[in-house]
Amino acid sequence: MQDIQAQADSISTASSDSVLKKESDKHSLFGGAGYGNNLVYLGSTISEDQPYGFAALSYGFRNSLYLTASAIHLPSHDPYIAFVTGTLSFSHTFNSWFDISLSGSRYLTAASLRETLFGNFWYGDATLGVDWRILYTKISAGILYMDQTASYYQVRNSRYFATPSFFNKKAYISFDPYVNLLFGTLSNIETDTNTVVTVTYPFYNPVTSGNGQGSGNGNGSGAGSTTPTTTSPTTTTQTYTTSVLSTKFGLMEINLGLPVAFNTGNFILEAEPGYILPMFDQDYYPATKGFVFTLSCYIRFF
Repeated sequence: MQDIQAQADSISTASSDSVLKKESDKHSLFGGAGYGNNLVYLGSTISEDQPYGFAALSYGFRNSLYLTASAIHLPSHDPYIAFVTGTLSFSHTFNSWFDISLSGSRYLTAASLRETLFGNFWYGDATLGVDWRILYTKISAGILYMDQTASYYQVRNSRYFATPSFFNKKAYISFDPYVNLLFGTLSNIETDTNTVVTVTYPFYNPVTSGNGQGSGNGNGSGAGSTTPTTTSPTTTTQTYTTSVLSTKFGLMEINLGLPVAFNTGNFILEAEPGYILPMFDQDYYPATKGFVFTLSCYIRFF
């Protein structure tokens, strides 16, 4: 099975459990749209802790190669489409317990929002999937390139199951609870009052000045002033003098989710509640902690 997933690793093509695919079909086309309360990506709230809407279109070839385009709307920002993404992905299943996937994505932000949100960037990853029968494990390694590179690693364990078919065997409900661990580079920051651990550039750099936006080098050195944030990068409290002592690789975030989908084969309606547990100091980074929710629907046109 194959679906378009709007909020996962790349707001693009996803894996395997929702819209029914037909093995004999050479070509396929999917469309999707949805809403979420906070768009969290690689440990960052790239919607600034605000709701968002999305629309996506995905073309598939032989159920393994997919080209997906997505547009994201942020109600609190103009223009109407805040940024768009394009993703090319390939997946291959070797047997009943082992599969691989590769993907590359390009994110293009509206010119007027690049100082407010983030600049254009690339992201690519490789994923190994192992089905242990009791659990399905995905191990991913990814590289993000903005004006410098940053690497991320994820380990996701899930357990997919579904109800028996109903409506004359034309529909079923599926569940796919998961726990995902996100690893990346963290910075040790010394402030006027203490030393904290926070996320490292590229999406947000704590060693900067003014409103918390800027371009630091993220290499573990530097000094300046920063304004801690509470609910978004534009909500400020108090300014401290900071200095980056060092950087280290470690656990950035734990997120849990329970996608529940109503599936009729060529149509799926999915609700995904989740919870994010950051492993860094929230005062120096846009808020990512707490409850997240996505509601989406997908249609297979052919």
